[in-house]
Amino acid sequence: MPAMKRRPRPKSASHIPRPFRRNQAAAVDSSVQSLRDKRQQFLRRRGIYLLPNAFTTAALFCGFFAVVQAMNVRFEIAAIAIFAAMVLDGMDGRVARMTHTQSAFGEQFDSLSDMVSFGVAPALVIYEWILRDLGRWGWLAAFVYCAGAALRLARFNANIGVVDKRFFQGLPSPASAALIAGFVWLAIDNRVPVNLAWLPWVAFALTVYAGVTMVSNAPFYSGKAFNVRHRVPFGVLLLVVVAFVAVSSDPPIMLFGLFVLYGLSGYVYWGYQLLRGRQNPARTATDR
Repeated sequence: MPAMKRRPRPKSASHIPRPFRRNQAAAVDSSVQSLRDKRQQFLRRRGIYLLPNAFTTAALFCGFFAVVQAMNVRFEIAAIAIFAAMVLDGMDGRVARMTHTQSAFGEQFDSLSDMVSFGVAPALVIYEWILRDLGRWGWLAAFVYCAGAALRLARFNANIGVVDKRFFQGLPSPASAALIAGFVWLAIDNRVPVNLAWLPWVAFALTVYAGVTMVSNAPFYSGKAFNVRHRVPFGVLLLVVVAFVAVSSDPPIMLFGLFVLYGLSGYVYWGYQLLRGRQNPARTATDR
């Protein structure tokens, strides 16, 4: 009996060849990937990074909080708020560099936040606390500081990528704010009478010094060369512990003393460079 030939089954309309299904899935995947790419491009063009800008917003809030507390005659809390803003301002830059979330928006937002927290707030705090007793000399000193902070921030933004990253050109605005806030906190914590004849003039000299030093060419060590992700000797960790213990023992005295030393270090190093016949590392190529 001859072998029966199997008739080919008719292709149903619902049957789709396997290669065609693969092509259809590939087309769907490519369309989804295209939508994702367009979304990522839109976010890169119009979106902002949340994490570093959240720290910047917190620093801005501390600066505004310091202004409010100064208006309510609570100067010690205002000074502490400025120090809190300084810590948060240092963290946002570190977080942005470590997570690779730097952006032009973040740079501009950080500068505006610094102007409020380290320009307007310290000037208003020290004026409301003691400089108002000097009349027009008091508000002139506060304006010199505020204008110095604005000029320093504008020059910093204009000279990004031009100066040596190891040094700041002029005293950084957070350090200047720490000088003012530290002096206020130190005097209030030690119950120094505000009716002393010499106290307003010391505050006047300190405020003008901080404002002028911000726009000077003195080189101040930036600390940007220090990378927290690299290994360090055990002695460095021991120094960090000693620093925490020293600051916690008497925060007003220790913080003010540390920032006074830092505020003088730029001029000392500048003089040392001049004696050695070397150029100032904080000056730009156009200034030389």
